[in-house]
Amino acid sequence: MQQFNLTEGVIWKTLIRYSLPVVLSSFLQSTYSIVDLILAGQFIGKVGISAINNSSQIIVMLTQIIMGITMGGNILIGQYYGGKDRESRVETNITLFTMSLVFGVIGMLLIIGFGKGMLILLGAPALDEASSYLKICAVGLLPVFGYNALSAMIRGVGNSKQPLYFIMVTALCNVVLDVWFMGGLHLGTAGAAWATVISQTLSFLIALSYTLKHKDLFALDLLQLSIKKEKLLHMLRLGIPSAVQMTLVGLSWLTMTFLINRYGVEASAASGIAAKIKDLALLFTIAMSSATSTMVAQCLGAEEFDRASRSVHVARQITVAVSIVLILLIELTAPYLVTLFGPDAQTAHWAVINLRIEIMAQVFYASFMVYNALAIGAGHTLFALASSITNSIIVRLILAVVLNHYLGLIGIFWACMIAPASSVPLGYVYERSNVWRKSLAHKTKETES
Repeated sequence: MQQFNLTEGVIWKTLIRYSLPVVLSSFLQSTYSIVDLILAGQFIGKVGISAINNSSQIIVMLTQIIMGITMGGNILIGQYYGGKDRESRVETNITLFTMSLVFGVIGMLLIIGFGKGMLILLGAPALDEASSYLKICAVGLLPVFGYNALSAMIRGVGNSKQPLYFIMVTALCNVVLDVWFMGGLHLGTAGAAWATVISQTLSFLIALSYTLKHKDLFALDLLQLSIKKEKLLHMLRLGIPSAVQMTLVGLSWLTMTFLINRYGVEASAASGIAAKIKDLALLFTIAMSSATSTMVAQCLGAEEFDRASRSVHVARQITVAVSIVLILLIELTAPYLVTLFGPDAQTAHWAVINLRIEIMAQVFYASFMVYNALAIGAGHTLFALASSITNSIIVRLILAVVLNHYLGLIGIFWACMIAPASSVPLGYVYERSNVWRKSLAHKTKETES
């Protein structure tokens, strides 16, 4: 099994080597929702695009909440691996996986029971289609949550390639099923949802098979699932701020969706199209921040503090440079990218405007997400929470309400573009403060003993 010790080697090469598989796997994972939208645009039209966009906002928010919680496990796994503490890492693996399955069941029941009410609160223009899509996707929350836990275990030991192989298989499965269910069987948005659920389940089963095969490293046994109280408390201590952060970010975007929905189905569909393209452009930054947090965690576990600091500076330089290139490319090609989703003229018009305004925010994300990666790797998830409250609640919501009043729909787009800039100076001050120069894994180990 291939794994990397991120405390060794040339920093930029190590970051790229680790992050590129994450970029590719994230890109392939994103094809689930992108293919759904493209084919929905071709076979169903703007109603299908709007339905999938509104439902996906809720699913993504719940998924991000569990990702925030599992992030606590990911931090500990990385630090324990860097500190060569196998016993603590194995206990964290088992607790993380068990906890994720429990939350998966809870999330599924919540969506089945309250999903339609959430869509009504959002003012979803295509309510029936959105409700059908959302309830089917709820079935997929258990494998999604389980896969995220397994992926955290694998990446925590420096192996970012294996999740890529899992996703390559499932992405192909999703595309084939989308074409068959929507194009061949004419199942509409329900077909798109079932294609996604089946593909996500396949991804989970492959990852589970892999971790069970490598018991020497992960020590995972389905007959001996349990939750270690100490590890759970440490994960929740780290993960709850991240989960709250993800929740606030999700609620912020749901509020933007609500404001945009008031302008009709064309604006709703246009927002969905622009969001998919923006999210795709953000994948490299997300991957680099993930690589940085894992590297920081391992370096702090090994007490390589200077290397942790240098990794942040190198990662930030790379992500900003790549983001500038992507911004220029998307500004030039926006009308062509939008046409891939097959929108009508009015929807395409608003999608291009939305995309060209909001894509400029990528350079701000490239900075503050890397700073947040330093805090997350150090176990200071409260800082990441404070940063998110600043940009997604205080700045984005206030600006959106004010600019919507004066500029209408375009004002909402500008609010979303400006908001992430507010977190950049916060990240700079945190990095300079040096409060992150302490391995949380060492403190938790001392607490347990």
